[in-house]
Amino acid sequence: MQYGHHHPVLLDVVVLLPLSNMSLILLGKKMGMTQVYDAANCLVPVTVVQAGPCPVTQIKTVGTDGYNAVQIGFWVQKESRMSGPELGHLKKAGIQEPVSHLSEFRTASAPEFKIGDVLTVSKFPEGTLVDVIGVSKGRGFQGVVKRHNMDGQPSSHGHMMHRRPGSIGMRQTPGHVFKGKKMPGHMGQIRRTTQNMTVVKIIEDKNLILVKGSIAGATGDYVVVRQAKKVRTSTPAKK
Repeated sequence: MQYGHHHPVLLDVVVLLPLSNMSLILLGKKMGMTQVYDAANCLVPVTVVQAGPCPVTQIKTVGTDGYNAVQIGFWVQKESRMSGPELGHLKKAGIQEPVSHLSEFRTASAPEFKIGDVLTVSKFPEGTLVDVIGVSKGRGFQGVVKRHNMDGQPSSHGHMMHRRPGSIGMRQTPGHVFKGKKMPGHMGQIRRTTQNMTVVKIIEDKNLILVKGSIAGATGDYVVVRQAKKVRTSTPAKK
């Protein structure tokens, strides 16, 4: 995710969902964290996400494209910052205000939406469980202490191995480093899904969703909010 990117970006998110759940997906933007009081007067930490409105910009079906999908847009952008083909694609869909981000979601059958329909936060009433998909903060190249939470080695004077990983190999047998060895390398900047987050509050006139807890990414990053796929069901206690 890049700040100052002026052209529509197709988010790397393709979700295969039943048609009945397609209306429960929104593109959004992480606005930050705060805390609110719930109905029980308990202070709850929440992440504020500006989700939608998301106009439907394209409908794909098996007959025309070989698969069923819905493309939705998000975040109004100036026309001067859009290219001709981008504006043409949106104007063909009848979108009056250009949007800077597009994302496509596959459906199990032919979509029931029409081009121009708008999805809003009203689809997620308070108490709903949602999954939020984002990209974690990039940390660059990091060592094993920060990347893998290793303890490191003695910090005493003259040791010379304070934050190094130490030995990584074997003897003649097997004679190589095993795959998956925890070593220094690139950290962060990967897709992360935070599951089963409770919608604490929605503010429809401002297109805001307040979800309990934290989500991946920095303030200003784009996210996907969808209905939870792995809702935990309580099992009756044994007598």
